[in-house]
Amino acid sequence: MTEHMNHQHDPALLRGMTQPRTRREAFRIAGFSAAGLALAACGVEGQKAAPPKTDAVQDFWAKQTKHGKVVFANWPEYMPEDQAPLKQFQKETGIAYEYKEVIQENAEFFGKADPVLRAGQSLGYDIVVMTNGIQLQHMIELGYCVPLDHSKLPNFAANAGAAYKKRAYDPNNTYTIPYTSGVTGIAYNTKYVKDDLKSINALFDPKYKGRVGMMADAQEIANFGMIALGVAPEDSTEADWQKAGEKLKAQRDAGIVRKYYDQSYIDAVSKGDIWISMAWSGDVFQRQLAGEPVEFYVPEEGGTIWTDNMLIPKGAANPVDALMLMDFLYKPAIAAELDEFIQFITPVPAVQDILREKAAKATGEDKKALEEMVSSPLMFPTEADYAKLHSYTKLTTAQEQVFNPIFQSITQA
Repeated sequence: MTEHMNHQHDPALLRGMTQPRTRREAFRIAGFSAAGLALAACGVEGQKAAPPKTDAVQDFWAKQTKHGKVVFANWPEYMPEDQAPLKQFQKETGIAYEYKEVIQENAEFFGKADPVLRAGQSLGYDIVVMTNGIQLQHMIELGYCVPLDHSKLPNFAANAGAAYKKRAYDPNNTYTIPYTSGVTGIAYNTKYVKDDLKSINALFDPKYKGRVGMMADAQEIANFGMIALGVAPEDSTEADWQKAGEKLKAQRDAGIVRKYYDQSYIDAVSKGDIWISMAWSGDVFQRQLAGEPVEFYVPEEGGTIWTDNMLIPKGAANPVDALMLMDFLYKPAIAAELDEFIQFITPVPAVQDILREKAAKATGEDKKALEEMVSSPLMFPTEADYAKLHSYTKLTTAQEQVFNPIFQSITQA
């Protein structure tokens, strides 16, 4: 481990210990039962907003003007400490910004936003970042998101990866564009596991009895149970859920699973309390930079991808300025600056080459860290990795009542 990475206050390392924890713990607390696909607005079917009409969208934007200010609501540790990308935006456009790290968890944020937006009032934010999931779907289906004017998003059109223009939860990026993404795959401790693991079946292998970690989140283990059976979660049926539940129960009853974890799985893998576990990409890469003996892979059978998205909430005071900032973040050089700090998966493929060029010019520990970022599938999944990544099962309210007990009965037993 290098001296730089050993430093107890190294911000990148601290971010690795805390930021992914916030994001994925949010999924567990919120009890996300459906994320990543176009869902029925569970419990609010009668209040769904109609899809935006092209003329109405054009009329709305035709009336909007640049105001010279934008208020950006985001998650903690999702912008460099010096806010250099935002300062550059202000320098280039003359638009002043307020940046607020006020989103700690999707369900909590939606819970506060819903009564305000329902009353026709403004949240006081022009850009909000939310993870794909049931709360984001509520925002869309209740008409709480402003349809985007894509004629004002040239950088997004030119620089976003193809996969980020095909979001099943928001077809045609009508209301959102991605900010960053992460992957659910498998991590293992290289001190104890000497095999070159590639399959999801390692989680079910009796040779690792008592040394396997699984997620406590019902949606996450459901995905891996179905993927292990060759079932695509987004296309699954109730019969598939039952079969996945049986496979996961057999895994538990055989003593293979040591524990069903929340964020604490990463410490358990790193220390060797467990040798192999379901894992979130952001956690593992930070531990790798810190020199810990942890490897990560996307199973050849498949893994899960999730995305944090920028949107303009209804009633935003400065929508033109917001759209300009959202598009500015898709400039490759700016996206690279963001990704070097965030260290998740960027929606801008050109970032990899920019960081590669920066690594070639760097020296010492900076060079090493940049080279590790560029070569990491946790930050830059291959096309083959992307092809293996699934969204979550889409569920109606009635289906949730069947789905959740199947998998919660396993993790909570």
